[in-house]
Amino acid sequence: MAVKKHTQATQFNYSIIAAGILFAILWSSAAAATKIGLQSAQPFVVAIPRFFIAAIIMLLIAHIVLRKRLPAGKEWKQLAVYGLLNISIYLGLYVIAMQHVSAGLGSLSVAINPILISIMAGIWLHHPVKRVAVISLLLCCSGIFIAAMPLFESSYATPGGLSILFISTISYSAGAVYFSKQQWNNLHILALNGWQTLFGGIFLLPVAAITYQPAKNNFDCKWLGSVLWLAIAVSLFAVQLWLYLLRKDPVKASFWLFLCPVSGFIIAAVMLHEPVSLYTVAGVALVIAGLYLVQKKKPGTA
Repeated sequence: MAVKKHTQATQFNYSIIAAGILFAILWSSAAAATKIGLQSAQPFVVAIPRFFIAAIIMLLIAHIVLRKRLPAGKEWKQLAVYGLLNISIYLGLYVIAMQHVSAGLGSLSVAINPILISIMAGIWLHHPVKRVAVISLLLCCSGIFIAAMPLFESSYATPGGLSILFISTISYSAGAVYFSKQQWNNLHILALNGWQTLFGGIFLLPVAAITYQPAKNNFDCKWLGSVLWLAIAVSLFAVQLWLYLLRKDPVKASFWLFLCPVSGFIIAAVMLHEPVSLYTVAGVALVIAGLYLVQKKKPGTA
């Protein structure tokens, strides 16, 4: 019996490890996939099809396959606001910023979201912001700046691009805090994500129409591969893996975010031949240190 329990525990650990590693790879691949798509098309021509494909798949599964209920009453307004913050502004600005920063920096910036959420939640909910959160944010921002320093000279990053990227992360964090404050009445997660993604894509359509320039868009394999990867591998599979990890152990799940900056730079170096230097290593180390510091102080952690 003891041997059987040990085998089950080992298999359980292996499944968690496999899910965590796969999540980090898929999640951090979004920056490189976006950069590849931008080689063929304008930012919103890459982003909006991704949103609609992901939303339609999620809504079909939620309402047709699983027969989950539709949103009702004020949930529609909540979904629209959440979609505006989490999709339209966050990912809309993110895809614009990726024209001006490297894929590695894009994945590195995503890593600071948990810290920003922690600080914004404290401000929004009128709780004192802990000093450790501020120190963690300073470490992470310093890490991003250090990693970006040599990239400014080689045109892999611009100050404007980094500024847009930072604003996008603020919108994501605001969306996360807004989401946590709302009553969703057991609305299925696929329905919730599907509708907010659909709303986010719809809100971007007027901007896309105004800025669209046919000559700048080539609907080739790069564009198609980027859109499908972002819609299916990132928006669907990576999110579901994250939810799986949260269900198994919400405290330990956050530590898989530490892998995202590392895997992001590796993917960018292999796929896009972006430079990796001692500045990169130092910057990633500072971001990971900042993440570790804020996670280590969370209640319930070892």
